Amino acid sequence: MSTYVVGDIQGCLHPLKCLLETVCFNPTNDVLWSVGDIVNRGPESLESLRFLYNMRDSLTVVLGNHDLHLLAIAAGVRRPSRSDTFDEILKAPDRQELLDWLAQQPLIHHQYGHTLVHAGIPPQWSLSQAISYASEVESALRSAQSAIFLGAMYGDEPAVWAEALTGTTRLRVITNYLTRMRYCTSSGRLDLQNKGASPELDTVDAGNENVDAWFNHHQRKTANDRILFGHWAAIAGQTNNPNAIGLDTGCVWNGTMSLYHLESGAITRCACQDGTGDDQPVTSEP
Repeated sequence: MSTYVVGDIQGCLHPLKCLLETVCFNPTNDVLWSVGDIVNRGPESLESLRFLYNMRDSLTVVLGNHDLHLLAIAAGVRRPSRSDTFDEILKAPDRQELLDWLAQQPLIHHQYGHTLVHAGIPPQWSLSQAISYASEVESALRSAQSAIFLGAMYGDEPAVWAEALTGTTRLRVITNYLTRMRYCTSSGRLDLQNKGASPELDTVDAGNENVDAWFNHHQRKTANDRILFGHWAAIAGQTNNPNAIGLDTGCVWNGTMSLYHLESGAITRCACQDGTGDDQPVTSEP
């Protein structure tokens, strides 16, 4: 049995199939983990969602920001943007079955000494805290009042966690940490404006704290935990940190799709062009 972890798919099904064929993935014995962002921007969002749903017995998925965005649009609490590619999903005869399944997926998964999350874990949270806080959002998503949360999850504030936060404000900052974070300060103050491989500004106003990639804060409580994440195509998987394994290598932006073998650390990448993966896959040893 092998466990493989795939980076952001974003509606690019062909490269995913190419990767699974390359490693001879067998759903009877093997398991696929996904860092989330199954859908949006690529050419086959519906097909990607169906493909993973059909292999759900051999699959672990954590939700990404694009997956949550789809749920919000489907719930009628958010209008799609011009770049969204959800129309086929929203018009599909199996729409509700797919969306109901998606809403049941967690925001964080811990197994075999590895933690799977879409964006990251802020410096001030331990792994147990992150799992506990994620469960609050998961409960809201699975409740009869899920539309209230989905409508309120948008926004950049509050920029930093406080245990005293309540209601949808509390859920929003948890969601932003786990599904949108790239840069923050050592105290966990989010910088959601900088998205490149290095920040354009190195401080945030409150307290004049230095901004860095969330995984670069050496005093963070999860520094010794191995974390698998996606979301950040601009860094092309480069973290220079053996415990922070970045798997979004920008397939939807004509980069590559990455598949990480949990047991060996080997990474297989397939080049992508307009959502396809026709180039010869390349596997690199750890």
